[in-house]
Amino acid sequence: MANLFDIPMKKKEILERVGDISQLCDARRRVYVDGKSGGVETIDVTTGAGLAFTVLPSRGLDISAASFRGEPIAWRSSVGDVSAAFFEPEGYGWLRSFFGGLLTTCGMTYSSHPCEDDGERLGLHGRISNVPAEDVGIVKTWDGDDYRITVSGTVREPAVFAHTLILTRSITTGLGSTKLLIGDSVENIGFTKSPLMMLYHVNIGWPIVSEHTRLISPTVSVKPADNEARREIDLWSTFIAPQDGYKERVYFHEMAEDADGMVTVALVNDHTERGVYLSFSKKEFPHFVQWKMMSKGEYVVGIEPGNITGHRAHMRKEGTLEFLEPGARRCFNLEIGVLDGVKAIRAITGRIGRRNTDRG
Repeated sequence: MANLFDIPMKKKEILERVGDISQLCDARRRVYVDGKSGGVETIDVTTGAGLAFTVLPSRGLDISAASFRGEPIAWRSSVGDVSAAFFEPEGYGWLRSFFGGLLTTCGMTYSSHPCEDDGERLGLHGRISNVPAEDVGIVKTWDGDDYRITVSGTVREPAVFAHTLILTRSITTGLGSTKLLIGDSVENIGFTKSPLMMLYHVNIGWPIVSEHTRLISPTVSVKPADNEARREIDLWSTFIAPQDGYKERVYFHEMAEDADGMVTVALVNDHTERGVYLSFSKKEFPHFVQWKMMSKGEYVVGIEPGNITGHRAHMRKEGTLEFLEPGARRCFNLEIGVLDGVKAIRAITGRIGRRNTDRG
């Protein structure tokens, strides 16, 4: 049953009040026609509860813009929703097509910083976000008193004489919902085992992120990625106003799971009483990366579950690199939701607990 404008309503009650359900909740296809975004297809989703987001079939079914009741949730880079035709895979060229957004997927066979591994030169964060999806579909349907929207498709990452992985993705939300569910399945459809590196780059921006914001997480220990992060190790959970010349801080978190094997983290702004949370399985996402970037114009906090602890050469050397055997499949499920008001923030804080005060 949908909760609309703080009123629980059944299907019959809702349809009595609208001529078409799109008045409240919809998913519509559009296409950019100008500049480097020309030809990029979008699917704009609204839920009737204030949540709106844009899925990009032309960019691996990632999610760019997102807002709640007209206020942006996700950080948007100066790049925009650029076409995958402009992707530069070498070195740090990936950044020229990094739109930020609510979700940028990194992977599938490599991620993190550029390196050379097994005789192959690898750029930043992989190709998957720059591969157009296939067999894209939108299903809008009633399930009893619940109205659901699912956007789905497949993203293939093949190469001759190399690995062949295919990602099948669904993004599900519904009428009256303030959250979305991402369900991914990665399958090795080739005949040799393949490295598997996945990082879900969730990029939260202003006004959620401000000097009044804190990261709430069941963190057991925190490892800084470099000396820049190390010198502010005690400040990882707090944030500041935009700065000139700020250098990014990256932290690797070891998270505690709850009794159901789940991990929940949240970015909460105590001034606006709004926030965003992620919930995921510790088994599916054994690692968590925090990207803290407080620079003017690049003012963003990345909360990033995945299965990586560094670039591919590093993980191969330390024996932590995951592989998919031929015919094998690996699933990743992620919930992203909005927190609106003190009551919601207190509930999520209680759910997470106070383990984040133990910083190892």
